[in-house]
Amino acid sequence: MRELSMHIMDLVQNSIKAGAHFIKVTVVEDPIRDLLIVQVDDDGCGMDGKMLENVFDPFYTTRATRKVGLGLPLFREAARRCGGDVTIKSEPGRGASVKGVFKWSHIDRAPLGDMAGTFAALIAANPQVDFLYVHRYDDRTFELDTRKLRKKLGEVPLDDFAVIKWINGYLREGMSNLYGGVKSEDH
Repeated sequence: MRELSMHIMDLVQNSIKAGAHFIKVTVVEDPIRDLLIVQVDDDGCGMDGKMLENVFDPFYTTRATRKVGLGLPLFREAARRCGGDVTIKSEPGRGASVKGVFKWSHIDRAPLGDMAGTFAALIAANPQVDFLYVHRYDDRTFELDTRKLRKKLGEVPLDDFAVIKWINGYLREGMSNLYGGVKSEDH
């Protein structure tokens, strides 16, 4: 995958398949410490010891439709290629936490990509799931919490076209402000 946003989408889709109702995605860009951290936490069904042992094996999958599970192995390889690694914490019935650490300035680090478009698409496709997206860059933080949006919207669903259009614009403006007015896809 050429952009980390696609890895994030894959991780979130794994969480949804695991029955998550709430997913928190945290992205921390710390140029001073030369770190990029991507973390996805969910309240899904979690993983047992056997699954955790095999989660990075591309030929181990719980899917019946295909015999390979490439998402986590590719994410780990992307992190390792950049002087980092991926860790997973999970227990059955307690959800999962996947954390990828990358060297921020590494020449082989994929760009984050279109995080605004990624999150707008995830929300539109999964209106029953609550998302908390927290993105830190240096000392600035941007956050989108669909639980707060639901309270404001009342009966209007998150996947309403006008709502998704607003979410996309809000995300794009927030990301631009986070980077000091620079287009976010460049990071």
